Amino acid sequence: MKRLAQLCLGWLAVVMLHASVHAAAPQIDALEPPHWWIGFSESRLQLLVYGPGIAKARVSLAGPGWRLERVERTDSANHLFLHLVISASATPGPRELIVTRDGVQRRQPYLLKAREPGSAKRRGFDGRDVILNLMPDRFANGNTSNDNVPGMGDPADRSAPGGRHGGDLQGVIDRLDYLSAMGFTAIWMTPVLENRQTAYSYHGYAATDLYRVDPRLGTLDDYKRLAAEARRRGLGIIQDAVPNHIGDGHRWLRDPPSRDWIHPAPPQAPLTHHARTSIRDGYAVQGDRDRFTRGWFAPSMPDLNTSNRLLAQYLEQATVWWIEEVGLMGLRVDTWSYSDAGFLSRWAARLRREYPRLGIVGEEWSLNPVVVAAWQGGNPLFGKPLGRAAQSPADTTRPTVPSLMDFPLHDTLRRALVEPESWGTGWVRLYEFMVNDRLYADASKLVLFDGNHDVPRLAPALNHDPALQKMALAYLLTTRRIPQLYYGVEVMLDSPKTHDAFDLFRADFPGGWPGDPVDAVSGKGLSAAQADLQQWLRRLMIWRKSQAAIHRGELTHFFPEDGSYVFVRHLPGAAPVLVAFNKADQARALGMRRFRSAVSLPTHGTDVTTGEALDLRSELLLPPNGVRIIEFGKGSR
Repeated sequence: MKRLAQLCLGWLAVVMLHASVHAAAPQIDALEPPHWWIGFSESRLQLLVYGPGIAKARVSLAGPGWRLERVERTDSANHLFLHLVISASATPGPRELIVTRDGVQRRQPYLLKAREPGSAKRRGFDGRDVILNLMPDRFANGNTSNDNVPGMGDPADRSAPGGRHGGDLQGVIDRLDYLSAMGFTAIWMTPVLENRQTAYSYHGYAATDLYRVDPRLGTLDDYKRLAAEARRRGLGIIQDAVPNHIGDGHRWLRDPPSRDWIHPAPPQAPLTHHARTSIRDGYAVQGDRDRFTRGWFAPSMPDLNTSNRLLAQYLEQATVWWIEEVGLMGLRVDTWSYSDAGFLSRWAARLRREYPRLGIVGEEWSLNPVVVAAWQGGNPLFGKPLGRAAQSPADTTRPTVPSLMDFPLHDTLRRALVEPESWGTGWVRLYEFMVNDRLYADASKLVLFDGNHDVPRLAPALNHDPALQKMALAYLLTTRRIPQLYYGVEVMLDSPKTHDAFDLFRADFPGGWPGDPVDAVSGKGLSAAQADLQQWLRRLMIWRKSQAAIHRGELTHFFPEDGSYVFVRHLPGAAPVLVAFNKADQARALGMRRFRSAVSLPTHGTDVTTGEALDLRSELLLPPNGVRIIEFGKGSR
């Protein structure tokens, strides 16, 4: 019997040895981040290893300058989290992860790179900039070979408003000279990450891989080349970040790294009700706040649980990775307030530690200035309860984002321009609205826009009136904000006026496709009104680049009278700029004494948009339905 047992054990040992010799090495389907850098202020790095059964593996590191602090396993058999520390003395170069399972080893290459010189000190966007918002799929098709990519689905169909139209990164590269010549200094593109969705993938807000450029837009190398070519022309790239949700084509929906990685899906839980005020409302119940932040944005957009610390660090690192890899100027953050408030504060603070001047603007789509102002870092009113109401949980979190999209002023400007003048409408509405700037930590850091991919275009909103469009753009480019324009505004691109025709707000840029009858770049096919506005806007934006008073000066405005509204931008040591609007059908003569009583102004100036020299010793003559932007530069008396 003993001899039989020995034979059985021997046979079992041979079988096990044979199995170990022929067992496959551990499979790794994703390692994220795919590489990293030395020299960050944060020395810790979290690596997510994804592969079948990888949670059973043991891991060690090979190479100097980094160490494995700990391995963390969740309830997922296919995910493993490695917590590493990178030494301050580490040098760039290749390293290896040694992953072992069932006695079989896999040596996984990993690269630690050197940061670009001056990376941490990069300039973000501010009052010196004019940002262009464009949708790559709708801007220009520079590479027709990537219109349809095997395995991606959602084929290109330019005739379908909600389909892919074939625009790509190469199309943007091809038009950088035009954008630079127009006077833009920054480009915010809607998301360029992979959206492997079965349909409606062109907008980019349903990412299915947070480390991959959508191949129908191009490659990572194309993206890096775009950023480099843009910088060479004085343009920065602003990436659209979406920490709140992903697309339902993402592998995480089928195989999440942990059970609580994604908030419960409908119908187990309702979609978000978009109640943005609930986060700051001391009277709101927690259930309403939870539905806002935990409900899915849409049935195809799973809501990420950003209170999960492993996911929070994953998202922080993914954002840093894109900034460093591509050389970004800043970030526009989609659906800002829908994520966990504590996460948002830590996420923005981490980015600002690594890049102190990085531009970050959050999308808080509320027309209530109190709701928007509460998110801006340094807000002196932040955290104060309303009467006897209890503070909301968000009020215990210090805001750290420097800028928000100024939806309240955007809406007010549009209303003011089309309303009749009265004691509560028109210019008076705009004048009185500006008192809300007291709510902000720094209103000059807000981004004010003529339009974007989610709202009706400026031309239909202003009844297709070229004069009103010039007034709107003049206000945007001279008031105390960071201006952002929507692609095609310079040639009056049209759209429906209704607020739910999203696909039609995103018309193709004229001339971006071979055979287009109109080309905004060359001017072919433009109407006289389109060409006039384009030329007028180009001159204004080029002039703006050198105006310190516009970039960082104070604003003094005067109560509207008889359809006119005037403000002055002024800064010690810089030439002041006076901006005067007239919505009346008749010319207006405004006495200069009123303006000089508040701001020191020379007696002579130049109309920026016409080049006309003006004698302003006694009065300012405004043309009917027009705007004057007057520079008091060198030689002014």
